[in-house]
Amino acid sequence: MALPKLETPTYELELPSTGEKIKYRPFLVKEQKVLMMAQESKKEDEIINTISSIIDSCTFNKLSGDSLPMFDVEYIFLKIRSKSVGETSTVQILCPDDEETRVPTTINLEEVDVQMSKDHSNEINISDDIKMIMKYPRLGDMKKINTGESQVKQVFSILKLCVKEIHHGETIYNSVDISDKDIEEFVDNFTTSQFEGVTNFFDSMPKLRHTVMVTNPKTNVQSEVTLEGMQSFLA
Repeated sequence: MALPKLETPTYELELPSTGEKIKYRPFLVKEQKVLMMAQESKKEDEIINTISSIIDSCTFNKLSGDSLPMFDVEYIFLKIRSKSVGETSTVQILCPDDEETRVPTTINLEEVDVQMSKDHSNEINISDDIKMIMKYPRLGDMKKINTGESQVKQVFSILKLCVKEIHHGETIYNSVDISDKDIEEFVDNFTTSQFEGVTNFFDSMPKLRHTVMVTNPKTNVQSEVTLEGMQSFLA
């Protein structure tokens, strides 16, 4: 005799990058097992592939995890995780006053949101007549990064993937028509102040961010701590 089929609840979220409303479901035990195995392996490519697959499945294949900006991916995954294993997560937060004491802090994941700096722009003025139009790093882009390289090389690899267009007066160069070598040479000739515009784009772009108050039990000093990125909210 066939066993009864279980019904899975569905929820709705608003995609941070577009405001589009998306239906999603919690991940199932079979998906949780795959995720736990990927996390145990500590292999970044396995974890990325698993998260991408879970987003695809849990949004009923309406979204492709690989094509989403990283802040969308982190937000969606946190929402799915919240409805799957609990809406709170207890994490160890480092007290900034002594930078050694960690305090267990419970975070309501439903309160965590994507935030963007007010001065953020995807247009970077390189000179009076040259500017770059940037796009946000996607999950699929992260798969192309060689994690065995130095951090500096990884940063420049991500930068090359995030250049959408280069404008020189009325002429527009689309990234699909520019070789990686040409982009690298172009960026290598920036002055330090010109490159600051690039770093500001990445520093100020939308991020999963939440602020909490923690009290150091050793010093009784209360501090405000801002957590960023999906890993900050997972125990």
